[in-house]
Amino acid sequence: MRALVACLLTYLTLLNVPTAIAAQEVRVGGYHFPPYLDKPESPHPQGLVPDLLHALNALQRQYHFVLVPTSATRRYRDLQGGRFDLIFFESSLWGWDATPHLELNLSIDDAEVYVAAAEPGRGQAYFDDLKGKRLALYSGYHYGFAGFEADPEYLAHTFDALMTYSHDSNLRMLLARRVDVAVVTWSYLQMFLDRNPQLVPELLVSERVDQQYRHQVLLRPGGVLTPDQVAGMLSELQENGELPALLRRYRLTLAGKVVAD
Repeated sequence: MRALVACLLTYLTLLNVPTAIAAQEVRVGGYHFPPYLDKPESPHPQGLVPDLLHALNALQRQYHFVLVPTSATRRYRDLQGGRFDLIFFESSLWGWDATPHLELNLSIDDAEVYVAAAEPGRGQAYFDDLKGKRLALYSGYHYGFAGFEADPEYLAHTFDALMTYSHDSNLRMLLARRVDVAVVTWSYLQMFLDRNPQLVPELLVSERVDQQYRHQVLLRPGGVLTPDQVAGMLSELQENGELPALLRRYRLTLAGKVVAD
């Protein structure tokens, strides 16, 4: 009898012990978009997005952020179909009109700029007119000079563009004089020149930008998190200094506080 009572007391005690609640998974879409994300399908993807997810997971225990690889063309239906819950460093200008989504604006500055090979007598006026110039573009990207049209065939035929999947390749083709102008993400260009300082005098970078990025987090309506919740976590990372340090690593700057509209 005493043994039975002891077992009952133990059972009742265990009932009163709070059980560990597993963190809720938050699936984050990501496609190859250096320096934000490099090779998302690889076992060890690199870039700002994986680093940010690591920081968010270290910040709290209620949610666990995981990267879900997608592509530039597939990301719209993947968000709408529930394959992932949100995507960082996006813009509602980039083809999202037909896809239901919620928006969180990020005060993070970046841009796309025109780059040409440096030549004697060549200055900023070289970028005033792109007609007749052979362009090197990143397939799947939306470009301001083309009205944010991303269709590779349209860009290839309308603007005599060579479409690739590598900023490095585009810059190398530029240096080899195979193309006249490349359009490159500013942060990526800075990191490329950090790695290759000997190339700084060989490139002419436009003062005029093709587009100023208006970075956003886009979320699936009815998903795991709301814009306010994501803004709260990013604000904590901003206040503890981790977010600014991450952005500096990728040659980005934080222009203001992250707050949901």
